[in-house]
Amino acid sequence: MAALDADRLLIDHIRAGDQQAWADCIERFEGRLLAFVDSRLGDRAAAEDVVQETFLGFLVGLPNYDDETPPETFLFSIAAHKLTDVLRRRGRRPTLPLITGSSQAGAPELRGSGRMASSLARSRERRSIEAQVLRDGLETLIVQWLKQGEFERLKCIELLFVLGWANKDAARELRISEQAVANHKHFVLSKLKDWVAASPLRGADLAELGVR
Repeated sequence: MAALDADRLLIDHIRAGDQQAWADCIERFEGRLLAFVDSRLGDRAAAEDVVQETFLGFLVGLPNYDDETPPETFLFSIAAHKLTDVLRRRGRRPTLPLITGSSQAGAPELRGSGRMASSLARSRERRSIEAQVLRDGLETLIVQWLKQGEFERLKCIELLFVLGWANKDAARELRISEQAVANHKHFVLSKLKDWVAASPLRGADLAELGVR
């Protein structure tokens, strides 16, 4: 079986919830990812955290995964931008490309290899993960509101976040006070912040993700 066909089969099994396929994926790539991240951080515990977040990011981005992209390329791309985030939080800037070719710490050569870390930070994979995390968070809230009959909050958030209305205009449309609108907005933003903090995007600001 060709390597690409084998990769597609592996992804199909993971999408179907096959725990053994997921375990095989982790066993196949974990060691190389850990070597790659640890060689740049020099901190084994932090490297293990980055690798764990990388696998979580892989799962979150799986619905938008391009089957033409080898899974190792996808995983190492996620690891690279997460590594960039760690270095940025530590006040460090990579002096070399995080991924420059297959010879470095077991990392595969990516299409357009030599891209610097800054160009990976807002990559297609990153945007897919961001969209998925926010979509899942909002979907969870909407399901809760529908079950609890909180239709005012649902309508308010639709006006604010979907249609982009100002607080005063939403208040006028719903015939509620601007303070009530502000309260609804604050509630949703705080929930989304919690959702992002518990996701592979932890540390990201909502404004950076396009939510204000």
